[in-house]
Amino acid sequence: MTIWQSGRFSVLVLALCALLPTVGFAAEEGAITILPSQVELNAPYARQAFVVQRAMGDELGEQLREGVAWSSSNPEVVQVEDGMLVPVSNGTASVSAKWNESLATANVVVSGIDQPHHRSFRNDVLPIFAKRECNSGGCHGALAGKGGFRLSLRGYDPESDYFNLVKQDQGRRIELAAPERSLLLTKPSTVIPHKGGLKLPSESEDFQIVADWISRGAAPPEPSDAVVERIEVYPAASLQKVGAQQNFVVQAFYSDGTSRDVTRWTIWSSTNDAVSQVNGEGQATIMGPGEGAIVAWFASKLAIARTTVPYVNEATAKELAQADQRKPRNFIDEQIDTQLKRLNLIASPNCTDAEFLRRATLDTIGRLPTVEETRQFLADTSLDKRDQLIERLLASEEFVDYWTYKWSDVLMLNGTLLRPAPIKAYYEWIHGHVAQNTPWDVMVREIVTATGESTQNGATNFFALHQTPEEMTENASQSFMGLSIGCAKCHNHPLEKWTNDQYYAMANIFSRVKAKGWGGESRNGDGARTLYVTTSGELVQPRTGKPQPPTPLDGEAMAFDAPEDRRVQFAYWLTSPENPYFAKAITNRVWANFFGVGLVEQVDDLRISNPASNGTLFDAATQHVIDNKFDLKTLMRAILQSNAYQRTSKTLAGNQAENRFYSRYYPRRLMAEVLHDAVVQVTAVPTTFDTVAFPGNDKQKTDNYPIGTKAIQLYDSAVENYFLDAFGRNPRNIVCECERSAEPTMVQVLHISNGNTINEKLESPESRVETLLQLRHNGQSDEAIVDEIYLSCFSRYPTAEKRKELLQFLTPVGSADERASLEDLFWGLMSTREFLFNH
Repeated sequence: MTIWQSGRFSVLVLALCALLPTVGFAAEEGAITILPSQVELNAPYARQAFVVQRAMGDELGEQLREGVAWSSSNPEVVQVEDGMLVPVSNGTASVSAKWNESLATANVVVSGIDQPHHRSFRNDVLPIFAKRECNSGGCHGALAGKGGFRLSLRGYDPESDYFNLVKQDQGRRIELAAPERSLLLTKPSTVIPHKGGLKLPSESEDFQIVADWISRGAAPPEPSDAVVERIEVYPAASLQKVGAQQNFVVQAFYSDGTSRDVTRWTIWSSTNDAVSQVNGEGQATIMGPGEGAIVAWFASKLAIARTTVPYVNEATAKELAQADQRKPRNFIDEQIDTQLKRLNLIASPNCTDAEFLRRATLDTIGRLPTVEETRQFLADTSLDKRDQLIERLLASEEFVDYWTYKWSDVLMLNGTLLRPAPIKAYYEWIHGHVAQNTPWDVMVREIVTATGESTQNGATNFFALHQTPEEMTENASQSFMGLSIGCAKCHNHPLEKWTNDQYYAMANIFSRVKAKGWGGESRNGDGARTLYVTTSGELVQPRTGKPQPPTPLDGEAMAFDAPEDRRVQFAYWLTSPENPYFAKAITNRVWANFFGVGLVEQVDDLRISNPASNGTLFDAATQHVIDNKFDLKTLMRAILQSNAYQRTSKTLAGNQAENRFYSRYYPRRLMAEVLHDAVVQVTAVPTTFDTVAFPGNDKQKTDNYPIGTKAIQLYDSAVENYFLDAFGRNPRNIVCECERSAEPTMVQVLHISNGNTINEKLESPESRVETLLQLRHNGQSDEAIVDEIYLSCFSRYPTAEKRKELLQFLTPVGSADERASLEDLFWGLMSTREFLFNH
């Protein structure tokens, strides 16, 4: 290589977004709202905080923090002290907030004032320990505890916590006769030395609550105790401006029908600190434009509050005229356009035909358009030629290869985990279903209920990869519902609602799945094993020493003595349209393939505490999949046809800072396998795949992949290839999209510049360079040669100016470096971001 290598060096890293603007929007004067609007106070010590929000049309604006006048319709029932409700006597009343000329009211019911009340260990004491981080992973909630004292993480096991606090070590932590002398109080208040420092000041309300519980006998948790069924946070959604502050209020709703304000004992976090940050008291500071969420956690329940901050639109009149003003093509555009309007974002214009051809072909079938396909498409004058292209792509054989490969990532086809015969059977099973366009729910039910021999029924290999009930549970949840529930194996999930009991109830569904005839002790064995289900056997919950009733997450329990395969009932629960996770998980995976950014990020992390960037759109797309009976092509078609997908990747002044709301197409580097196949297609020199690499330096030859096999046709992620590894292919060691990397590295830069993949293929006597060289010798014009190279690499013609520039690099016919000049031209184009990225 000469000219391009010495003069140009490819940059693979996209620039970071510029600093976000910090100017907010001006809210108009208008109505106000009190939240929550319905309150009950059912104890003398009950309190209720309020927030007053400005109304912004159909939405809520920022909080009104000053100038609010409070009043009670009946001060003998309830009074307002600094915005906090204080009960006086049983009865009903309304509380009013007045701001300027606007008035809002909330209804209040006071009860139980004249009844004796006792603090509850489950509902009063444990939330204090969680809020003060006494039972956090960094303190006594650690697996081994701290200082010889152990609590369950965030109080998920009240019974064991009560024993450790009150009974363990001869009850030395509690002094019933003198509560203030209890170690439970003197340690965290630092009356006596405490390695954890001051956690519970003696003058605090929480100190008094714990002392009151002790003084009344330190009653244990009872099965009859009311438990939290859900929590709600107010305001649940609001339009904010940069620099504003927002307080949040949390109500807990209990199994006995009561509710109360638990804001003071709620644990807070933010999903996007660039938009809003929240302190320990539930007060958020709005930092910048975009949409984020505040997460509230109390008693293993979560709720989120969305904060939306419109962008500052600095687009010029010219840019505004360029913005996409087309009518919505389908439900996708309707929802995206609505959100762009809320966020004050303008949409980039429609992409060119060449951009759409390349983009849609790469995203749908995983390869570049051919030169002939490009010529025909660009010459076509049909008004519906894009729709025609979409149908051709969805019906193509290459669609089957590409999406089989995508599902092979999800289902972990890895030759270091399965022997060659089973992994081939697994791949062919997936390939056959994709070719038949089997609905996703049908395909997953076959996997989950699979039995038989692993080389005959490839679907059984899902269970060969995950051989314990716990592994089966975790991987089924991750693969098919986008839920990572592994944390709940040891304790209640700290970031989700799943409990330790729910984990083992779910895992017990798989306790009777067995296998025999493991034939893979050596790598030369065929790996055949027969999967079957017994009619007895239970998985014991380690914490209780007893099995949990087999129960899907949030589903109905199955009878212990039912002889049927438990997986059948689980499979129908899993794939039911009523299961909110199954349809959402596959919808998000398909969406991310085409837009590069999932509605939820990461793509397989569907936590409540990780909300979608556009929840209404996510719901609509999910419902579309359900309504079309899990025929995924219908969602793909809707995406490809949408204005949002067909926008240019070029930014306008009003949308360059956003990367989650689809005001433009987001450029992204081609995934490793697609990029490799693009290099092969442009150079016309195939790669030989003949070695499987095992951990360490152990390798084994394979003849499963004839010459001409594409990277996206490899059914084993352990097939050795330096290029694929360097560009971040998914090794399929675990079920997690995080295993695939799109991060640019210096290794990638050096490999493109000096590595053997591109250079050796260009230098090959079988390469396209040789073909064009012969055409040139036979009288083909240099202009046509340049056009051919451009069409093969970029799926477009060069501009007249660029064509003239590139012609200068071609040396005369017959010169010593004629071939090298052609190689340089190819290399130069293939090392640009236009080639390496989909855009």
